[in-house]
Amino acid sequence: MATIQSKNSRGYKYWYIVESRRVNGKPRPIVLAYLGKADDLLKRLQGLAEGLRLKSYSHGAVAALLSVIHTLDAPAVINHHIKSPRPYRAEKPVRNNLTAGSTLLLGAMGRVCMPTSKRGWWNWAKTTTVEYLLRHSLSKIDSQHFWDLMDALPVESIAKIERELIERTFKIYDLQSDTLFFDTTNFFTYIDTTNLRCTIAQRGKNKQKRYDLRQIGLAMVVTRKDMIPLFHLTYRGNMADATVFSTVIETIKDRMNGLGLESEKHTVVFDRGNNSRNNMAIVERLSLHYVGALTPYHHKQLVDEAVDNFKEHDVDGSKMQVYRNKRVIWQQERTVIVFISEKLKAGQIRGIYQSLEKAEKQLRHLQQKLCSPKAKMQDNEHLENTIRTLVKGQFIKNLIDWSLQEVSEGKFHLEFSINQKKLEEIEGELGLRILMTDRHDWDTGDIIKAYYGQSKIEHAFRNLKNPYHLALKPQFHWTDQKIKVHFFICVLGYLFASIVWHQAKVLAQFKGTLDTLLDTLNNIRLATMLEEPQTRGRVKATYKLEEMSDEETLIMNALGIKDLHKNRPKFQGISVYNPFPL
Repeated sequence: MATIQSKNSRGYKYWYIVESRRVNGKPRPIVLAYLGKADDLLKRLQGLAEGLRLKSYSHGAVAALLSVIHTLDAPAVINHHIKSPRPYRAEKPVRNNLTAGSTLLLGAMGRVCMPTSKRGWWNWAKTTTVEYLLRHSLSKIDSQHFWDLMDALPVESIAKIERELIERTFKIYDLQSDTLFFDTTNFFTYIDTTNLRCTIAQRGKNKQKRYDLRQIGLAMVVTRKDMIPLFHLTYRGNMADATVFSTVIETIKDRMNGLGLESEKHTVVFDRGNNSRNNMAIVERLSLHYVGALTPYHHKQLVDEAVDNFKEHDVDGSKMQVYRNKRVIWQQERTVIVFISEKLKAGQIRGIYQSLEKAEKQLRHLQQKLCSPKAKMQDNEHLENTIRTLVKGQFIKNLIDWSLQEVSEGKFHLEFSINQKKLEEIEGELGLRILMTDRHDWDTGDIIKAYYGQSKIEHAFRNLKNPYHLALKPQFHWTDQKIKVHFFICVLGYLFASIVWHQAKVLAQFKGTLDTLLDTLNNIRLATMLEEPQTRGRVKATYKLEEMSDEETLIMNALGIKDLHKNRPKFQGISVYNPFPL
């Protein structure tokens, strides 16, 4: 049984918690805890201890990411490919006692937790436990620090690093794969038009409708189950999707071979913008199985045939109108499936009605303007061009009938109406999807579900555009090399976050999205209690996790990081290069 005992020293009485234990057969008092003087103990019990400071830091997300980075030995992998920016110097670059590999990975962690500029990285880092966990000062990391060490990564080494990290990921975390999704997106920039040193940022069809700005393209391949990014490519913003696909498809096959993914057991899914006669010839030469989409406009005969032969089919409990057949397309027999997507149809109809409403409002305003007694003299040709511009929208072409009559010199009368017959015809053709595949033995529902899985990679792109987590923006780089390295840093962050998400789903049965998981982890905080000495000596620091919910506790235990703040591992490659070749 433990008891409280006192001991006099230099005229002061100090209290201890003591337990009597037998040592060599004789009872001896063993001190379990030091309580201090009676006044100090009383203040502690009342929560009024002088010199006690409290501060908490965001801990869960950085701990989970550092655990993954440590497991993959990612700094050493990157550092192996780093080159000195000065060819005449043999040593690799180090700045503020940090290697290039560790710097890029710290940047990747920042992108996951709270996207910010390189200059603002430390403002985020000092609110987390990253400095404490790494046992390394990070206060001097600024934009110049990142720029200098980003310069040391050759662009041609990015694919090699990515491949090695992906191979380690599959081996260590025992990931499974069967279907791969390929797609492209783009990100607008504010790079000046007159900047001729940047060739990768070009004007093109921007998916965020910023046609006035230069953009950069990103192609990715992700797995179906865990959305693990297997491959990425940063490319010029004016490249067509089909051109990008033909450029990367052989690299994707090489990546699959390196990971030991059998072609027979895997299917590559891509959208209609990526296929062409030449691209499909490459896919077949590489013996890749595929599910792709076709544009209904280019296969009107197939659409007409399908409309007359639709049959109801059950796909995951939903009734769909489906037509299936085999058709020779681009000199190869393919299984084709035509079906009506009610969700797509509803969205297209909504878009048509919105466009019609907008056009009607503008035409009505013009009509009233022309009827006004104070209307100015108008030119017939100019008016007709204005009206054609208003009615030529993507969804409303040929849907609005109009006539312009000159009632007197320079005075005109405008009449317009919606062609209801054409509108009904268009509504009947909306929502059509055409799929093609060489999986002739697959069930119709499986083919449709495989294509709908394309939303997985669209979800990944949405994550990379999420302003709160994982965002690729802001990026303030304007040279091709730094832009490609920046995109690589962001994809690395997405890879590590996907691994954490995979572990949470498998080990903690987490059901939420990646964004929700990162919010949950960021809310797990580590409290630091600093107690000033009464007379002299060092400040006593105590670290303890703040009270967590049952879900947070389950996730921390599943990820194996609940006690990471107590048993901080020595992260390799932070300031010392791995002396052993990889």
